[in-house]
Amino acid sequence: MTPGKEFGLEDAAKLMKEVTFTKFDASVDIDIRLGIDPKKSDQMVRGVVSLPHGLGKTVRVLVLCTPDKEAEAREAGAEHVGLDEFVKKIEGGWTDVDVIICTPTVMAKVGKLGKVLGPRGLMPNPKSGTVTLEVGKAVKEVKAGKVDFKIDKQGIIHASIGKASFTADKIRDNAAELINMVAKLKPASAKGTYIQSISLSSSMSPGIRIDKSTIGI
Repeated sequence: MTPGKEFGLEDAAKLMKEVTFTKFDASVDIDIRLGIDPKKSDQMVRGVVSLPHGLGKTVRVLVLCTPDKEAEAREAGAEHVGLDEFVKKIEGGWTDVDVIICTPTVMAKVGKLGKVLGPRGLMPNPKSGTVTLEVGKAVKEVKAGKVDFKIDKQGIIHASIGKASFTADKIRDNAAELINMVAKLKPASAKGTYIQSISLSSSMSPGIRIDKSTIGI
């Protein structure tokens, strides 16, 4: 693989599978470098996207809610449901879940967990749909492949979009869905080239640069 060479999205997906040699089913990740200033509040890029082929893994969900919402959360497939007992566990350092969903009515208690949940990207947020009264719907969406993404301090969006065992077509479709959503979220105040570079990789593979012109952005 020639360093610096760019590939069409479909070819990049095929090549990524060819250069992935892990014995486990590696995650497929995408990195999108944006030409914006993440320090400016009007240039914050954050959103959610439902991947057409899901993530290929079991998403472990904790729902923090009042008793009247517990049955709805369990029926939707949440692994953990409750409130006070889980608040205490999290205060003690427990974070063995992938997504935390809560109702607005319990945010006073959940808000105190920011120091533990924030650094791990687990803090519920209304913008990502994880603070809601429709807990059943939210649980089903995240288990079906809903991804919450946001720009980091370096101006890069990093997200998992599937597994190396996916077909190249599924990897391509999931990547295109995320890229197109990021493109739609371009801040009005952004100047110059918005999407500067895109690369695709698996857990242990080198990054494969994608030719933006093949995506139509």
